[in-house]
Amino acid sequence: MRASYLFTSESVAEGHPDKVCDRISDEIVDLVYREAAKTGVDPWTVRVACETLATTNRVIIAGEVRLPPSLMKKDKDGKDVINPSKFKAAARKAIRDIGYEQDGFHWKTAKIDVLLHSQSADIAQGVDSAADRQGDEGAGDQGIMFGYACKETPDLMPAPIYYSHKILQLLATARKKGEGDAGKLGPDAKSQVTVRYENGHPAGVDSIVLSTQHLDESWDSKKVRQVVEPYIREALGDLPIDKDCKWYINPTGKFVIGGPDGDAGLTGRKIIVDTYGGAAPHGGGAFSGKDTTKVDRSAAYAARYLAKNVVASGLADRCTLQISYAIGIAQPLSIYVDLHGTGKNVTEDQVEAAIRKVMDLSPSGIRRHLDLNKPIYAKTSAYGHFGRKAGRDGSFSWEKTDLVKPLKDALKDETLKAA
Repeated sequence: MRASYLFTSESVAEGHPDKVCDRISDEIVDLVYREAAKTGVDPWTVRVACETLATTNRVIIAGEVRLPPSLMKKDKDGKDVINPSKFKAAARKAIRDIGYEQDGFHWKTAKIDVLLHSQSADIAQGVDSAADRQGDEGAGDQGIMFGYACKETPDLMPAPIYYSHKILQLLATARKKGEGDAGKLGPDAKSQVTVRYENGHPAGVDSIVLSTQHLDESWDSKKVRQVVEPYIREALGDLPIDKDCKWYINPTGKFVIGGPDGDAGLTGRKIIVDTYGGAAPHGGGAFSGKDTTKVDRSAAYAARYLAKNVVASGLADRCTLQISYAIGIAQPLSIYVDLHGTGKNVTEDQVEAAIRKVMDLSPSGIRRHLDLNKPIYAKTSAYGHFGRKAGRDGSFSWEKTDLVKPLKDALKDETLKAA
């Protein structure tokens, strides 16, 4: 590993067109889980794979679902079909909360089409009963998922993505509170932070890029910088800004038309923003709009959980973890750990063996361990799925470090075996 280098990550705000779509898709997931709980439907039976497309005053929601009866209605022939009303209401509520009330994209006037339909029976049969463990769930798809953790920030996240998210979070909070001129910012924004590393540790900020929508058409780049710079400096905290740091604030000038009116959005197009900002591998699958039988989501959460607990336990300063699955098969096909040469008297083989002992990594096992059958996903749709605080409502349970002792105990057993 290089000792001194520059590394860059970007984030996008909740009003970015793709993030609007991620939010709507995750609101649909939450809606289905809430309705299941209200009506006494077993949440383990919930199935959602929801994609959203947004453009000028238009939202299209499509995908495959298995729904509680409260979200269905009878058509003219007496057949059960999806009732679009609650889905449309969820989408409008999300758009309103993000802050879109502009001519080209308004929560009240946008046309919303709901094109959801029943889950494929071919997929359902493999997920509902795993080929390798009858009576338990199989993975909702094949694929590879990665988790990562490192000691660069308090939340054990890579510094560039951590600070990129934090800048946009502070600006969004100020915008919604109407704090001075920050209240005249729009919902659409992007940030990018280049961190200078020395001896493998974050030492300073080499460049900062921020483009943010603003509602006052008279503003230029200089005015925008005056408004946002205090929030950027607050977000960076103790990380020094280099004397020769390059600042690019709204480098193209005016940014008034934003969101889906300025650029079409689609669910699942910001997977690197959602994870580690490029500092770690990504298996390719998106998270938003999916229930947790889809291992794209649940296994990526489990991988982060395990990697974070490895680092939190002091076993290593960095940990990358890969898990792989086959559709309809419950147990992972492989588990791979890389400690990047930072392991503390422990080998990757020993950590892999310990991981299998402390957590059942079948879809059912992950959902049970992390308590994922809940309406907790809308808040994951912006500012990253990782490096967040675990909530009392069960959200971000994969950020807990409650596996530290079980991992250490399992590793003691592995060490005794080796001896």
